[in-house]
Amino acid sequence: MFRVAVLGASGFIGSRTVEMLHLGGLAEVRPVVRRVARLARLSRFDLDCRIADGFDPSALSAALRGCDMVVHAIAGDPRTIVGTLAPVYHAAHAGGVRRLIYLSTACVHGQAPAPGTDENSPLRRGQLLSYNTAKVRAERILRRLRRRGDVEVVFLRPGIVFGPRSPWVTNFVTDLLRGQAYMVNEGRGICNSTYVDNLVHAVYRAMTTDGIDGEAFLIGDTEEITWADFYRPFAEALGYDLRDVHRVPPCPAGRIWRERLEALRAARPVQALCSLVPHRVRLAALRSSRTSPWDPPPLPVPRATLEMSLLHQCCYKLPTEKAKRLLGYEPIVSFAEGCRRTIAWLAFVGYPVVEASSWLYSHSLPAALQEATHG
Repeated sequence: MFRVAVLGASGFIGSRTVEMLHLGGLAEVRPVVRRVARLARLSRFDLDCRIADGFDPSALSAALRGCDMVVHAIAGDPRTIVGTLAPVYHAAHAGGVRRLIYLSTACVHGQAPAPGTDENSPLRRGQLLSYNTAKVRAERILRRLRRRGDVEVVFLRPGIVFGPRSPWVTNFVTDLLRGQAYMVNEGRGICNSTYVDNLVHAVYRAMTTDGIDGEAFLIGDTEEITWADFYRPFAEALGYDLRDVHRVPPCPAGRIWRERLEALRAARPVQALCSLVPHRVRLAALRSSRTSPWDPPPLPVPRATLEMSLLHQCCYKLPTEKAKRLLGYEPIVSFAEGCRRTIAWLAFVGYPVVEASSWLYSHSLPAALQEATHG
């Protein structure tokens, strides 16, 4: 049995990767996290957990030494996405790692890829969303590192990864409860969904398949669904009619630059500079941004973000034929079953799933999951 280190093991995808590989007896798993507190959920397993910041070469070298494979599932802002690559690759090289599986994203092709897009389509930097550009840069950096090093690199590009603990689910459910959930284009756009267990299955196939060094694979579910199809099971589970969800227009062109400026303002270097500005100056600037001190607070009318505007207007299901052909990848969980498992988790952690949920109870939910929903 080979040994695999999972970087970002406390995150949504990383933690599920640890669970499936360990509980399935598929590999000897070494979770790697940034802080001790991140081990809380993983401590239920008797594993060789390690602490290493993705920017710390020496800590990474110790954490990865003796591993056969590394799964890079570190999430974060563009600085983290790009800045952890060289330290991780060099540590993997020094530790004798054979292959690094990098969890990229289908969004390297944009949130609304053109029909005909596949793994051979050119990747474009300078996209509207900094996250996309960072992931494109990450793939290019890793390819350059591979040309100078011995560690193989395989890229997985999943779509909208959902399942228990997925932000795509919890954000929608939270907005639904707050009356802030919305859809653009009536939810008719294609949702390139990927149930998390299907992604982990692809990770395992990428670890055990020969002759795929340098290859990139789009990963997704079998079914072609719309965003309305994606949201409906979770809305109904909470007793909502999807027809009551706000219909909003796409993000106006003027707000695109506003979102870019907001992302720039939230960046760590800019925040560090802002901290040097005296508080009274910042407060005066904030007050001057309002037309009148007597203006009432704005009503909570949801507005589409640029990201969701693009996603909801997608008209193309990304292909997974290459992954099926070279990896032997086949989704192991259907979209409907993935929804049932996710709804069971929502009920288990305390979301107000209704007793008469048509998705949870009128479909053939496995008995174990029915027990979970009842606490």
